[in-house]
Amino acid sequence: MKIEDELKGRFRNERHKALINLTFTEKQLTYSFFQLLKKYGLTEPQYNILRVLRGFRSQGTSSISFLKERMLDRSSDVSRLIDKLFEKGLVDRKENGSDRRQKDVEITESGLQLLSNMDDFEKKADNLLHNLTDDEVLELNRILDKIRT
Repeated sequence: MKIEDELKGRFRNERHKALINLTFTEKQLTYSFFQLLKKYGLTEPQYNILRVLRGFRSQGTSSISFLKERMLDRSSDVSRLIDKLFEKGLVDRKENGSDRRQKDVEITESGLQLLSNMDDFEKKADNLLHNLTDDEVLELNRILDKIRT
């Protein structure tokens, strides 16, 4: 459905329309993604942290600053997110041996198992863009990268 039909509105120009369209679409996708995650008791930032920890697991523990650099939402309070994941038993955290102000964080077996059990979630998340062809997805990624530069 066209954005003007969806919002029943008009736009100053095509750039304004594109910005509103991008924002509206992002909010719809985020909501759908959140609904999928809710089943696993995770928020998007918590899921993001677990994926980063799993991806860099072979390199050992990760610091809070390392995780913050890799977050999708860089304004996230990573320390608080780690506390929540620690309470759920999904991560371990320890004082850093060389800098007591830093914490070393690693994913636990429970965290790895949870991610492993989320295969159906990942397929459903991938399916959020089901109405785009592979070429359109490549073009979308190219355009989004261009917007950020």
